[in-house]
Amino acid sequence: METFLAVDLGATSGRTVVATTDGQRIDMRELTRFENPQLPIGNHLFWDLPHLYNEVLKALRLVAAEGIELRSIGIDTWGCDVAFIGADGQLLGLPYCYRDPHTDNAMELFFSERLPREEVYQLTGIQFMPFNTLFQLDTLRREKCTALREAAKVLFIPDALIYMLTGEAVCEQTVASTSQMLNPTTGDLDPVIIHSLGMVRQHFGRLVKPGEKVGCLTPQLQVATGVGPVRVVAVGSHDTASAVAAVPATDANFAYLSCGTWSLLGVETAKPIITAESLAENFTNEGGLDGTIRFLKNITGLWIFEQCRKEWNADTSRWNIPSDVNELNALSLTSECQSIINPDDPRFAHPASMTAAICDYLTETAQPLPQTPADYVRVIFRSLAERYAQVIATLRRLTDVDIQRLHVIGGGSRNEFLMQFTADAIGMPVIAGPQEGTALGNVLAQMRACSLVGDLTQMRAVVSNSIDLRTYMPA
Repeated sequence: METFLAVDLGATSGRTVVATTDGQRIDMRELTRFENPQLPIGNHLFWDLPHLYNEVLKALRLVAAEGIELRSIGIDTWGCDVAFIGADGQLLGLPYCYRDPHTDNAMELFFSERLPREEVYQLTGIQFMPFNTLFQLDTLRREKCTALREAAKVLFIPDALIYMLTGEAVCEQTVASTSQMLNPTTGDLDPVIIHSLGMVRQHFGRLVKPGEKVGCLTPQLQVATGVGPVRVVAVGSHDTASAVAAVPATDANFAYLSCGTWSLLGVETAKPIITAESLAENFTNEGGLDGTIRFLKNITGLWIFEQCRKEWNADTSRWNIPSDVNELNALSLTSECQSIINPDDPRFAHPASMTAAICDYLTETAQPLPQTPADYVRVIFRSLAERYAQVIATLRRLTDVDIQRLHVIGGGSRNEFLMQFTADAIGMPVIAGPQEGTALGNVLAQMRACSLVGDLTQMRAVVSNSIDLRTYMPA
């Protein structure tokens, strides 16, 4: 039996998972869980990277205390955001959070001053979102950010943590593919894009792929944690890449939905799809394992629900909701509200009040307003399901994948009400699970690094041996 540590960091919380495997199935145990709050400082939003790093060290100390011998460590996180490292090897400030509104007009400024929209898409195949790394860096350049100006290395968040653990500066391909700076045809950062920012390739780490051994814990950390010279492996460092690797599919006739704060809906393809229509529909070509392309669409996901729930919990004198999230989800069946929102409307990105943003949208579109939490929950779930149906229809038009079912991975797969709304909306079976897909995919890449598994087919067979699935049929 071999044991691995998966560090899985999301945009609201993080966790570490100890996974044990015989090469045929994986047993996982959550070791730690912690918050990942956004820090409002000086009219900007930042990530507390030292806090996340310290949580990794805490987990390693627990591993040592339990006498666990780790084969390796892997780290996955959200995409786009970066940390700056100085010439002396030290962290230059805190990484900006992708929800910082300073990039609200960044795309238009970049297109007018740097490169045209069509050229950027032709070079990268990535959908246009204002928080893509390309636009973040251009914004910081325009704002004369000291950390960017002094940076010797610009590292994506998982790469920055790997650097802090090992001293090795790398650029893992799947997370780099979220940046709108990587060329999916060459598989490396595009020189034209980098030059447009006034930067050079040396600002970024050496390119690595999932399953590559990067290095070992530094001698300082071996002493500080007590775990010894454990290897650190580059996994599918973008959390969605790891999650999609854990889709328990037996053939290629499926679409996947990584369902959490964000919904990422797409298919796997062998080559990037970069056409006038994919540009018009704002689809993206991100890196996957085994050289696959994750051709997908970002959809605002359960972020809308999460923000409404925060409002309701903050004002219990006005709102009376169950404390249990499953009971709150079930309220969607007690409402008859038929209103629908577009989850991707910009007003839902970071509003002061999510319930007010929903009412604002419905007022503009002449639809009935929600009156109760049950109404809001039903509106959100039905709207997400309808949006999934629209995107699947577009995927069928843009690709040659014969989509026969939808695999849902991530925490949202546990929401039986959303899953049934989705099955009804798309008219196909919805196969829910694994809910821990990201951690599973993380471990699978580590297993590959030590030759316990081979290609994606073998990986997915291990997943099928390790989990129970639930199928929802359309009504």
